[in-house]
Amino acid sequence: MSTTVTLQIPADIAAQYPELVALIQESESMNVQERQYWINILPAMTPPQREQLQSILVNEKRQLAAIDRKYAAEMEEIGMQGSLIRTEQERRKRRATLAQKEEEAAQAEMQRKRDLLERIEES
Repeated sequence: MSTTVTLQIPADIAAQYPELVALIQESESMNVQERQYWINILPAMTPPQREQLQSILVNEKRQLAAIDRKYAAEMEEIGMQGSLIRTEQERRKRRATLAQKEEEAAQAEMQRKRDLLERIEES
């Protein structure tokens, strides 16, 4: 049996500290209990403490966004490299197929020449 813990945000705290409440809710480094703790103590915190908390949460959000951008760029680069590799593999495959067809055509031509020479010699 699993119980889901939900965040309880009193309306007066949500109205008084909307930016901080939003940052706390969005924080990826906190679980529900930690979020609830910070929501509960917001009214008891001093303005400098709230500013520090906001600064920490904004910094966390920026750093995570930077990591996401870097990861996305790396994945795009890997995707592009994969695409280049696939394109090169396709080119090699086409070249090999073309070379094989050319070889078959050359052998067929050689066989036609031999057959022609045999017919000339038989005549």
